[in-house]
Amino acid sequence: SSTSMRLWFYAMYLMASTRCGISAKQLERELGVTYKTAWRMFKQIRSMLAEDITLEGSSVEIDATFVGGKAKNMHKAKRERLGGRRTVGKTAVLGMVARRGNVVTTIVGEESQSAVLPNVREKVLPSALIYSDEHAAYNPLQSMGYQHRRVHHAAKVYVQGDAHTNTIEGFWSLVKRGISGVNHAVSEKYLQSYLNEYSFRYNRRDQEQPMFEAFLGQVVKQAE
Repeated sequence: SSTSMRLWFYAMYLMASTRCGISAKQLERELGVTYKTAWRMFKQIRSMLAEDITLEGSSVEIDATFVGGKAKNMHKAKRERLGGRRTVGKTAVLGMVARRGNVVTTIVGEESQSAVLPNVREKVLPSALIYSDEHAAYNPLQSMGYQHRRVHHAAKVYVQGDAHTNTIEGFWSLVKRGISGVNHAVSEKYLQSYLNEYSFRYNRRDQEQPMFEAFLGQVVKQAE
């Protein structure tokens, strides 16, 4: 890279020093580089934050969310062409989190059994008790060998004893506030890299190690 090592370290420091990250425009201003260079650095650093994690824990919450602009803000012709649904123009993302543990996020395209279940099988141990809402995509979990409990959000039931999805919904709230407040909008093409960054931060929320050192350690690990 023609960009100095000092600026690469400074960029990682700036990204790691804020709870929700910073925008490429702010990175451009702080580093004194062009926007194109700042975006390239941003993209490269984020690409190193992806982790291959299997969720360890007895209780795992699963929930899908949709990331993107509101249908009412779209041009009428586009909204009608896409069907005018509440999720129109948005990207479906699946989140799985072990209570008091790590989170895993992945773009799934749609909240369906064919999109959701392979990810569950890959990332969640068979011994886990899974909590979800009442969506039909999760119906086969019990037949797959998992213990499974639901909360019925449609009936305005959000907590029933230990059954809830508040942990993963809290994570989604953090992601959406960060994207809307810092980045304003993220295309589907690059959304996974942003999710990787938020997941990386979340998975180290209780560590005493400074986040900058965690970033550096992950970059070195990926480079090796």
